[in-house]
Amino acid sequence: MKRLRAALPLILLLLAGIVLYASGALDRLSPQHLVAHQHELHAHLAEHPWLSRLAYIGLLTLAMSTGIPGTIVIILAGGFAFGVVDGTLCSSAGLTLGSLILYLASRYAFGSGTRPPPPFSARLHHGFERHPVSYTLFLRFVPVMPFGAVTVGLAWLRCPLWLFLGASWLGGTVSLVFESSIGAGLGEALGHDGKLGAGLFLHPQVLLPMGALALLALLPLLIERLTRRWRQAPAPGDGD
Repeated sequence: MKRLRAALPLILLLLAGIVLYASGALDRLSPQHLVAHQHELHAHLAEHPWLSRLAYIGLLTLAMSTGIPGTIVIILAGGFAFGVVDGTLCSSAGLTLGSLILYLASRYAFGSGTRPPPPFSARLHHGFERHPVSYTLFLRFVPVMPFGAVTVGLAWLRCPLWLFLGASWLGGTVSLVFESSIGAGLGEALGHDGKLGAGLFLHPQVLLPMGALALLALLPLLIERLTRRWRQAPAPGDGD
């Protein structure tokens, strides 16, 4: 009974995420829906600039705190609606707050950390104990796993709160800049073409941030290969 009570906040968050995902609310943020209602959207944003941004931050906070898939749709919509700068700032606030809620619920659920770790946490445990700061920053800056999964893993590893918040904000914002740029680029491309199609992704406003995001996703493989070569390189004097 005590374990169930400790896990209750995390269970409620997961249930809220399932309800949000199943409700189809995220479909209203799809590019097709935004394009079809872009005039109404921009009119509403002009009429209620601060309320719109607060509502967006609240929605992204809820989505990030539940760990549901599809948060990229919300972030792209933020770039589409608010532009790169405002979209990134609002998304950064929602991402940080949502991650903090999920982290605290997970820490409470895992208690003292004596339970068997989830599989992904077990793989992180050895490196984290030796280098907590560098390991946390690597996990947040490099997208090796879903953002929510890393949050739960860091909670089980009992990552210090200050380190978790700093790394989540910095690492998340790096990706958000590119993702918000893609959303804003879609809006600009649609302003020229006026219709949604595969050709939109060939516009420089969309193609360049997508390429940068792809390079960021390939960064773990590059780092792994470079470190492997460094480990396999013969030490000076070995060939003598």
